[in-house]
Amino acid sequence: MDRKEDLELEPGSGNVFADLGLEDAPELKLKAAIAGQINSILLHRHLTQIEAADLLQIPQPKVSALKNGKLHGFSLEKLLALMVRLDRNVEIGFQKAASSDRAGYFLHDGKRRIQVAT
Repeated sequence: MDRKEDLELEPGSGNVFADLGLEDAPELKLKAAIAGQINSILLHRHLTQIEAADLLQIPQPKVSALKNGKLHGFSLEKLLALMVRLDRNVEIGFQKAASSDRAGYFLHDGKRRIQVAT
């Protein structure tokens, strides 16, 4: 039996949380994107988890969870507060979606605007 014939592939939507059928998929994807930015900054600064915990004012196990994408203990507000502790400005803005676009969540990293979820 050829195993390739047994496999049925389904293309993803671009949001693994939506693909899993989670109700709050857009928010989860936004939180994951912010956590990714935090982890990128921590990696760039070459901080140990203990140093990162001190800087972020959270316990070291929370840093470990953040680094491993375990975000169930982090609210969106908490993640934004961590960005501020990393010397990042957090700006929240709203604008009407273009008629050709779906409304959604975007991140701007100072260089580019990235749609995170719709």
